[in-house]
Amino acid sequence: MLEKDRANLLAILDSCQKISRFTADLFDADAFFADSESFDAVLMNFILIGEAVSKISVELKATNSQIPWQKIKGFRYLAVHDYFGVDAEEIWQIVQNHLPELEKNIEQTLSNEE
Repeated sequence: MLEKDRANLLAILDSCQKISRFTADLFDADAFFADSESFDAVLMNFILIGEAVSKISVELKATNSQIPWQKIKGFRYLAVHDYFGVDAEEIWQIVQNHLPELEKNIEQTLSNEE
């Protein structure tokens, strides 16, 4: 694995773990949206995830096609360019339903390449 790919995967993993911590005590999308610090921190970490994804090599993405690289990058674009139009419920659903799988896939990718 290229060192830059490893560094970017570790950055994604770090952001996933931060998002999990920032939302651990919240019980629904309304509570998430009401906690502006957590909401902003989560969005920032999704932006960081998208940035890291954009720097991962084509080869690594091709060999790990189970990860929705393009969707992640697209979400980053939305979060940056339509920040005030981002729906808290949609983000909450991503955190609850997709983030754990992304974290698992990133960990698996890192362990496969050691």
